[in-house]
Parts: sequence; structure tokens; C-alpha cells
Amino acid sequence: MRSTMQGTPLTVASILRHGVEVHGDRRVITATGDGFRRSTYEQVGRRCGQLANALRRLGIAGDDRVATFQWNNQEHLEAYAAVPAMGAVLHTLNIRLSAEQIRFIAGHAEDKAVIVDSSLVPLLARVLPGLDTVKVVLVTGDDGDLAPLEGSGKAVLRYEDVLGAESPEFAWTDADEDAGAAMCYTSGTTGDPKGVVYSHRSLYLHSMAACTGNGLGIAEQDRILPIVPMFHANAWGLPYAALMAGAELLMPDRFMQAAPLARMVHTERPTVAGAVPTIWNDVLLDTEKDAGLDFSSLRLVVCGGSAVPRSLMEAFENRLGVTILQAWGMTETSPMASVARPAVTAGPADAWRMRATQGRPVCGVEMRIVGDDGTPQPRDGQAVGELEVRGPWVTGSYYQVDDDARFHDGWLRTGDVGHISAEGFLTLTDRMKDVIKSGGEWISSVELESALAGHPDVFEAAVIAAPDERWQERPLAAVVLREGAIVSPGELRSWLSDKLPRWWLPERWTFVEEIPRTSVGKFDKKVLRGDYADGRLKVETLE
Repeated sequence: MRSTMQGTPLTVASILRHGVEVHGDRRVITATGDGFRRSTYEQVGRRCGQLANALRRLGIAGDDRVATFQWNNQEHLEAYAAVPAMGAVLHTLNIRLSAEQIRFIAGHAEDKAVIVDSSLVPLLARVLPGLDTVKVVLVTGDDGDLAPLEGSGKAVLRYEDVLGAESPEFAWTDADEDAGAAMCYTSGTTGDPKGVVYSHRSLYLHSMAACTGNGLGIAEQDRILPIVPMFHANAWGLPYAALMAGAELLMPDRFMQAAPLARMVHTERPTVAGAVPTIWNDVLLDTEKDAGLDFSSLRLVVCGGSAVPRSLMEAFENRLGVTILQAWGMTETSPMASVARPAVTAGPADAWRMRATQGRPVCGVEMRIVGDDGTPQPRDGQAVGELEVRGPWVTGSYYQVDDDARFHDGWLRTGDVGHISAEGFLTLTDRMKDVIKSGGEWISSVELESALAGHPDVFEAAVIAAPDERWQERPLAAVVLREGAIVSPGELRSWLSDKLPRWWLPERWTFVEEIPRTSVGKFDKKVLRGDYADGRLKVETLE
């Protein structure tokens, strides 16, 4: 028997239509540095129609790729909606990548057009002549010199001029829901970046999951501050979820430093915000300098990208009255895969234990831990192995790249190591490439980093494996101290002694001004390992 239900496709065009027609008076607010500019979803929808007509006139057809090189602002939201809704494919370029990586990614994706913020013109100008497939560049913003882009062999046009010549009416048609809607490339820390292509269906279902109570609970009464860059993993799906739910969007543009963000929260009153732990650490420090900042509008801070130290969650709750919700995912999972909401039956102690994990999978995503031989391991909170995931918004391959080693029997091999408890909570202890194996036993760099971050004099810390003649590997801790703090390796080791197994405690310590980071804000342990191997770190070794 077949159902009697209509087969309406799940597409980005339908999300756009719903946002405009049902929630047209909800606002998009974009920071300008000296204030904010405001539009409604109805106005954004009209501009989306103009953008789609303009791109058609400029030769974008079928599933041509349209790249963005932009900050988090209204114009980027317009591309997020219009490009997939017209049937083309949105490709968000990471502005923090090297010129060589940008050339590789744009060439591999065969981008045909680029929409660039005027403030980023100098960055794009360095690579534009080598982007052979790009034919046209649209520059957003009224200011900015276009001269650096001249002579590139591309048509260079101002975004507002192009939109102003077009009708806001566009015949949005629902594409095949399994067709590509957007694409993003992995950070490529262990090789060339790999492309993940999101379908209309996957984006729609992921947005619905974000709106559920067990997801992020996005609703019409919310005002969302997406600090996570829109060029990284769909800004965690927050823009599409906002359009679907009718939540307002507060766009920080390029003003993503702690001070302007803290004042943005104080003046514009968002209810939900999302960013990596480093951002919230910086914001917390800024609030210590200005006790008058009011964060009471925030009902939820979504935090992911790397493990969230319990000390950070406790500080936000105790000092600001704000709940940090840890979530886990990756480019390949769109990205939301699990959320650390404690079980409703959990007491206070168990609730904190659950919140400090990567959480339980949201409905639609399945997870399992497998051993070295690929055998699923028990969910007992003890058995450790590689995490594998599958679901309707989890990629089953990479774009035009054969990488069978990353896929196993219909599951995505994440490269993360951890365990799953009997209640279904996932705890990640390391990336496989970062695992410290000492004397045949695993040491979790993630748990060491989280424990060190709880020390009052430590701003942040990263732990890597150092070769050891006796034990094969031992942990080396790279520590950034808070401003004005003085503490010795011995004192830090003593701090850890009652929190972790004794044989986990590092003998090797180095104090650094900052931890090197990848283009998406994660610790770049590859660089740290290289610095240690080349003798660039001043290391103190304890007996």
C-alpha cells in the first residue's frame, strides 16, 4: 500500500516562501560598526527575487555554483536563500583559508560567480586571476575600491547596482529535493579540502531538527545571533532555521570580536547565540571589565566546534545567568548531529555530567562506536572506539573524490574517538590523529584540556602527544595564562592530580602566547606538533 500524502518536495525555495509569506514582518538586523541597519523578511524576499533575476541575466543556470566571500550580514542571507531557491548551488568560501586553498576549492567546485563583501576585496584580489571558472564578481557594500579586481579578466559589478535593475518578482520553482543546494569544503588539515554537497531535502530536515525542542528549540519569539561564520558548515543551520521558524536574525557582520559582541547582546537583546568556545571565553573576559553589560535576554548559547569546558559553562551560568548548550557535529553532518540536553530524569549532578558530553543524537541521526576491526562496541560508557554516524543530513560521499576509507557499511567514519553511555550520551576523547597512546593505554587530550581550562589562571590549553623513549608517547601541555597570571608547571600538575588518573598527568609543559588555530577556530595541533619537533617551543620537563 502506498500513502495518500502529497509529494511536495522539501526545498530551500519552500523555506524562503514560508519565511516571507508567513513571517514577513520579522526582522534582519545587521551591525554596521556605528549602529545597525534593519530590514524585514518581506524586504529580504524581494531582494532575493532581484538577486535571482540578476544571476539569471548574468548567465547562472542549472546547477551552476555561486560562491560567497562574505561576512555574516543581510546580503549573505540573501545569497543563502536566493541561490539554492533558483536552482543553483551556493558555495560558501572560507575567507580565512590560504590563497592556495581558495584557488583549489573554487576551481574544484567550478564556481561561476562570486559575491564578495567590499571589505574583503583585497583578499579576493590576490586569488581572483587564478579562478579560471569564475566569470563574474558582485561586490556588496557601497564603499570600497574595486580597482584591485580590475584586470582579472572577470566582469566586476556592484551588487546594489545589479539588483536595482531587476524586478523583485521571480518564479521560484521547487527543485528536485535530492538535488544539490549548497556546498562546503572541509578544512583540509590532513590533505586537500573535500567538498560536501547538501541537498534541499537535507537542509530542510536539518532546519526542522534545529527547531525541535530536543534540538535547539528555535521559535518565532527568538532573535538569533549567529556568530559562527556563515562560510562554516551553514552557520550551523541557524539562518535556514530562523527563516523556517520566523525567528529574527541579528547579524554581526565583521564585528565578531568580544567587545562589540558583548555590546550587541546588551543593546539588541538576542535570545539565542551560537559560536565556538574561544569566542565565549573572550566574551566572558570582556564582561569582567564592564559589569553593566546585560545578558539576561539570552535564553541559550549554543556552543560547538570543539569540546566546551565545564568551567566555561559554569562561569556563564554563575556570572551571567546564561545557559551554554553543547552541541556536536561536523561539515559532513550539516552540522548538527547531537545536543547535550540532560535527561529529564537527571538530578543536578547527573545533569552536569550529561551537559559536559557531546550529547545525545537528535532524531534522524544514528551513532555507534566501533572497534579497530569495525565491530560495534557496547553502549556502556567504557568501550572506546571510533564514532560512526548516519542519517538524512549526513554525507554519503565527497564531491568528485573517492575516499572509501571514510565510509563503512553505510556509515560515515568521523575520525573521532570516544564512547557512548547507556543513556545514549556521546563523549569524545580525541581525534584519531590526536590520540595519545602511552604504554599501550589511551590518554584523552580533550579531558586534559578541559581540566586545565578550569584552573583560575589558565585562559586555554592544548595537549599533544610527545614522543617518549619509555612510553612511546606522553602528553605535552601548551598553556596560555590569563593576563598577569603567574603559575608554574608543578602547580598546574598538582591542580590536575585529584581530577585525572595519575599516569595521565603531563611531564612536559610549555607556556605560549596563543594556541595556533585552523581557519574555523579549532586548535591546530599539527602546527603545535611541528613547533615541538622543530624545537620552537620552550619546554619544561618535570620529574
